[in-house]
Amino acid sequence: MADPGRRAGSAGYRRYDESTATALGDGAHLVSERYCGDLRRLRAAADGDPARVRELLVEFPRLGPVASDIFVREVQDVWPELRPALDARSLAGAERLGLPTDPVELAALVPAERIAEFAAGLVRVSLDRHLAERLGAAA
Repeated sequence: MADPGRRAGSAGYRRYDESTATALGDGAHLVSERYCGDLRRLRAAADGDPARVRELLVEFPRLGPVASDIFVREVQDVWPELRPALDARSLAGAERLGLPTDPVELAALVPAERIAEFAAGLVRVSLDRHLAERLGAAA
């Protein structure tokens, strides 16, 4: 489904209209007012609970569950208490490669400080069947 805030430009590219700009401004205002401009305060409000971080993130305009999963997956490098943050997309990539799909088992395959990078690679595998085949052939 197309983003209601996007429409095609004259060259066929997508551009964001005023409603998207407004949502971004509202999100910035939320960060400023609720978290004093510092997302580490969101982290503190969640008390290190990944599910609670996701809940707080979806309170931002136009930020849904997928975006909150992406945020948590990427921020685990700097917020280690969220580890292992391996969302459904990461686990789908692991399954495609024949790796464990239990997040704790899967995370044990790499050093803790590399889990975000590992998760991002698994996401790429989940989105690209040919990549999974190439990796399987290389193994």
